[in-house]
Amino acid sequence: MSRAGRILIVLAGIMGADGVMLAAASAHGADAARLASASSMLLFHACAVLGAVALAERGIVHTKIGIAAAFGFVLAASLFAGDLTLRQYAGHGLFPMAAPTGGTLLIASWLALAVSAAWPRR
Repeated sequence: MSRAGRILIVLAGIMGADGVMLAAASAHGADAARLASASSMLLFHACAVLGAVALAERGIVHTKIGIAAAFGFVLAASLFAGDLTLRQYAGHGLFPMAAPTGGTLLIASWLALAVSAAWPRR
């Protein structure tokens, strides 16, 4: 397995753990809908990272594009969830448009994964 693949698996594990913690916080906190959304983004995309790595490592998709999509999932879900979590606890976001930027990057990462499947392997 490539070094990038291992790093992505570690990051997916951290995303999953953070997603579970945010789910618990949203279940026990008052007016914590932002945390539920943040949790969902982390949990869903942790699985997407694992899937993209598995596809890339097995040569089912174009490796470099698939790995780039997986890193995109990590960065984008972290931006999205981080912004919502900071808004919940600190009353302000990471930076203006952080959550929409993360959401847009998630869309781009999913499209990159689709391209990686359509791109011919050598």
